[in-house]
Amino acid sequence: MTATPAPPHTPPPHTPPHSRAQWLAAAAVHTYTATGSVLALLMVHYSYRGDVDTVLWLFFAAMVVDGTDGMLARRFRVKELVPGFDGALLDNIVDYMTYVLAPMALLWANGYLPDGTFGGIVAAVPLMASCVQFCRTDAKPVVEGEHFFLGFPSYWNVLAFYVIATGMGTTATAVAILVCTVLVFVPIRYVYPSRTEALWQLTFVLTALWFVAYAVIVAQLPDPQTWIVAGSVGYLVYYVALSLWLTLASGRRAVQ
Repeated sequence: MTATPAPPHTPPPHTPPHSRAQWLAAAAVHTYTATGSVLALLMVHYSYRGDVDTVLWLFFAAMVVDGTDGMLARRFRVKELVPGFDGALLDNIVDYMTYVLAPMALLWANGYLPDGTFGGIVAAVPLMASCVQFCRTDAKPVVEGEHFFLGFPSYWNVLAFYVIATGMGTTATAVAILVCTVLVFVPIRYVYPSRTEALWQLTFVLTALWFVAYAVIVAQLPDPQTWIVAGSVGYLVYYVALSLWLTLASGRRAVQ
């Protein structure tokens, strides 16, 4: 009997080695994201000291980190260079602390929610709803190549900012929180500002202007200029309108 010849050996494709500097740069991006956890700790600390302005500046810092770490992750190829580390999970953990837990601590600790048990319930409801949202596998769907958030994207820090900037009463604040909690489960596709391509340039410019307005408003507290607050709210109107338009447009295409 003649032995079957072994198939010719095919060498693995050549993969250029990564330098230590490249690995360190990629690891530094994860470290940058993780600094948000420290910011969250400081947010809670200063919330219970009654230093509202400092907490709002920490919100600002956390949003800057969150708005830039994804771009840096893609630039420094963190998935490729640090394959055993789940950067998406880290991002979710940090976002939950800075966008959900800390804002509710700020509002509850400083008298922006109704007194008594009801105020505690109002503070707790977004935490529970966001637990569901952050664990959904479809929380960040990609539809026809476009990136979205599904349901109200847990911008509780933004809501807390406007509660303070506008002097919203405790009842109105509770209603706003409960309405947004319901919207977490309504399947509207909200714009992912750094990744949704439709009107991306306009969204980028308006988002940058909103950040500037945020900083100016916090610097002017407790009496920010009305026109700056109104202008920043205009960005929110644009954001919601674009989200609704894209949701409806994709729905119409799906029916056709």
